[in-house]
Amino acid sequence: MGRQDHAKRSLGWLYGHVAGSRTLLVGAGGIGCELLKNLVLTGFGEIHIVDLDTIDLSNLNRQFLFRREHIKKSKALVAKEAAGRYNPNVKLEAHHANIKDPRFNIDWFKSFDVVFNALDNVDARRHVNRMCLAADVPLVESGTTGFNGQVQVIKKVPRAFLSVVGPDAEVQQGKTECYDCNVKEALKSFPVCTIRTTPSQPIHSIVWAKSYLFTELFGTSEDDAPELDHTENQENADEIETLRRESQALRRIRQARGSKEFARRVFEKVYSEDIERLRSMENLWKTRNPPVVLDHDRIVDEARSLDASTTASNDQATWNLSENFGVFSDSLDRLGRRMQHLQARMTPGDPPPILTFDKDDVDTLDFVASSANLRSIVFGIEPKSKFDIKQMAGNIIPAIATTNAMIAGLCVLQAFKVMQRKLENARMIFLVKSTHRVISAERLAAPNPECPACSVAQSRVAVDTSRATLKDLVEDFLRLELGYGDEFSVNNDVGVLYDPDLDDNLEKSLTTLGVRDESFLTIIDEDDEDPRVNLVLSITDTSLPEPSKPIRASEKVEIGRRPKPTDSSQTRPTTVAVNGHTTNGASNGATPVAMLGKRKRTAGSSEGNDDVVRHDDDNDEDESSRQVKRRGIVPEEDTTADVTTSTTGLEASIKTAPVRTLPGSTLLGGGSALGGTGGVDRDRDGDGVIVLDEEEDAAGAITIEDDL
Repeated sequence: MGRQDHAKRSLGWLYGHVAGSRTLLVGAGGIGCELLKNLVLTGFGEIHIVDLDTIDLSNLNRQFLFRREHIKKSKALVAKEAAGRYNPNVKLEAHHANIKDPRFNIDWFKSFDVVFNALDNVDARRHVNRMCLAADVPLVESGTTGFNGQVQVIKKVPRAFLSVVGPDAEVQQGKTECYDCNVKEALKSFPVCTIRTTPSQPIHSIVWAKSYLFTELFGTSEDDAPELDHTENQENADEIETLRRESQALRRIRQARGSKEFARRVFEKVYSEDIERLRSMENLWKTRNPPVVLDHDRIVDEARSLDASTTASNDQATWNLSENFGVFSDSLDRLGRRMQHLQARMTPGDPPPILTFDKDDVDTLDFVASSANLRSIVFGIEPKSKFDIKQMAGNIIPAIATTNAMIAGLCVLQAFKVMQRKLENARMIFLVKSTHRVISAERLAAPNPECPACSVAQSRVAVDTSRATLKDLVEDFLRLELGYGDEFSVNNDVGVLYDPDLDDNLEKSLTTLGVRDESFLTIIDEDDEDPRVNLVLSITDTSLPEPSKPIRASEKVEIGRRPKPTDSSQTRPTTVAVNGHTTNGASNGATPVAMLGKRKRTAGSSEGNDDVVRHDDDNDEDESSRQVKRRGIVPEEDTTADVTTSTTGLEASIKTAPVRTLPGSTLLGGGSALGGTGGVDRDRDGDGVIVLDEEEDAAGAITIEDDL
């Protein structure tokens, strides 16, 4: 029996299409490894793998294509080598690169029959989503968070792609919800003054130890760190200046790294001198307990009999004051010696060496854990174990290998429906840790009419960037050729390039403004009467002979009008997001849009921004999402969901009972790790927790009886 006989019998005529397909897999991590294995064993003919990451020790417990000898090697390259042994008939191409690199342009995406997303961050997911929409290529989006998982098919297609006409009119017309149809949760951030002055939670101490103290001693000083916003206002200007002086004092102390006095000087600075200063600010402690000053000499005597290495190895225990002090001093000595070694290897012209926090680096983790716990003791906060601090400092959601395997198998099953040209049979699949049901499915939802990614017009334009100016785009192309009026704006990934109140960029070249080959421009019609939908222009740098105009449409541009609401009371506020920025003044947690120039008039004044520390680390498996309570999805008696998967990912026997689910409901909302694109979030009490309840709106519930 041949290697592919089982696949041929299972797929029938579809196998020929699968074997001749060209597939893109973005991400070779937890889901990516399982998915690549499934694709190879199924017989997908040509698979391209893109991943920028390298293999860490923590990956080995679930990313089964990797072994210990692969640590620090490229995930994409090792995955290609390992998966190739399963089926030598499959052509594999690996790219150790960022999927946002210009070489991965729209034409490159168009060369694929299907794209699989197995990414762990929102920004890259948005990019792939936008590129697939522009290239008109089906995307299978997936994600996991612990025991929960989600799979979604995204495809913007003409009616001819669909085999039959069903009840979902908008989906039948090729209008399916995309990844950006729901607002994603904003990154967690903490005000600097809270972290440095009035911490109240363990995470505050951990962020202080990792993002402030560690970087001041061994990394990039806070004054030079790009992720910190030091904007001052009248309320915090004095405090920010005081905090800057503290940072400068630590920069002087760091010159003593490697000496016997280094640990003492750091300890007395941050746990004695700085705490004395805070205690003197009596107004801060009228409603809270003041911090406690730690006595270095007394703690040294108590810790003399302790072995720091033994304490550090007990990562499940919560260390006491003396144990934390011992690990603190020992880790500072280790890190100081490492810095001295790096400095000794420097050659003239080299930048000063720095260390960066890594949850798998024992020295850096020991320092962050012990210094965070000492900080917590000072402020009366509950200390945490080293194991817990590793989870929090690394922003880790525990990854479950079986969850990844199940989601990867479901991805392939959904891809079969796309390749059969039966998009109407595709489903949004949810995997939930529940006593009622493990797997549930919903029909693909209609798109959000205000989505900045899929509810837009898209076109490609040829631009001679060597001579094209913003005026050529605004006056000649948009106004004269496309018929735009006076009220519109031009935006790119940097910010607003032009609007009626910002016209000082008109004479500048597009190159000067950051417009380059394969970049995007978003045109937002701000007409009050009958505005057009947003227009996304994909730029192709082309040499156009003079005296022809430097900007020319590569294809016919068709721009629809925004739908008019039938009931003004139900109208959602228009939020136009451009490359992650919000342009209507309602930020929804996003970064305020930038302006390349000066406005002649403004609609209002903005408040000063408090300094923030962004706790935005790459997750071990997926970015942190809102927790979701899912209860009452199915009646108590309909609880069976038996799933059996083989190593090929083909044989899936799923015994499902009828599912009662709310129209437009979703497992995870907004900024979830799982895509968060299932429909309307039902956050009843505004606490960020969505409760999907069978009793709610039972009359509108639907019954789904369909395989996955």
